[in-house]
Amino acid sequence: MNSPSAQAILLVDGYNIVGAWPELIQLRDSSGLESARNQLAEVLANYSAFKDFETWLIFDAYGHRRAHHSESVTQHLSIHYTRFGQTADSYIEKACAQFRNDVRKFQQRLIVATSDRAQQLTVIGYGAEWMSAQQLESDVTFSLQRVRRRQKSKQRSRRSSLANSLGPEAKAKLSRLRFGLPD
Repeated sequence: MNSPSAQAILLVDGYNIVGAWPELIQLRDSSGLESARNQLAEVLANYSAFKDFETWLIFDAYGHRRAHHSESVTQHLSIHYTRFGQTADSYIEKACAQFRNDVRKFQQRLIVATSDRAQQLTVIGYGAEWMSAQQLESDVTFSLQRVRRRQKSKQRSRRSSLANSLGPEAKAKLSRLRFGLPD
């Protein structure tokens, strides 16, 4: 948890989300778990940048006998793999417990995204907010729609400006007039 400027810190139980979102389930079943993880990371990178969240996407070690490691994907998203034998749930609980004693709790929200009921109760007990997998999916979709609307309105405003509707000769003539040059 290292970005003090982010509005919130979002901890995401990766496999819980992969197993809850229909699009990711389909991708996992057709192309494998790696593809679903990559798609989730891409979606969360965009979402986190839009919302100005510091997001930790957390995956269980899932049979890998490696030590815990994390990788920074963007300034808003990092992926954390738990150590062998550690669950994402226990990793999230530990992060919530540490945040409880962190001074940043007065400036930032801590949100945990999972549909695990026991996890929900635990993180709320630590003072974190809880978001279900479906709530996260809806918010991601809504945010994507807002971004697309903004992009469309910017495209329309660029197209509708007078300068964009003029031909090259008219633009040249206006430029000469603006600088006081003769025709």
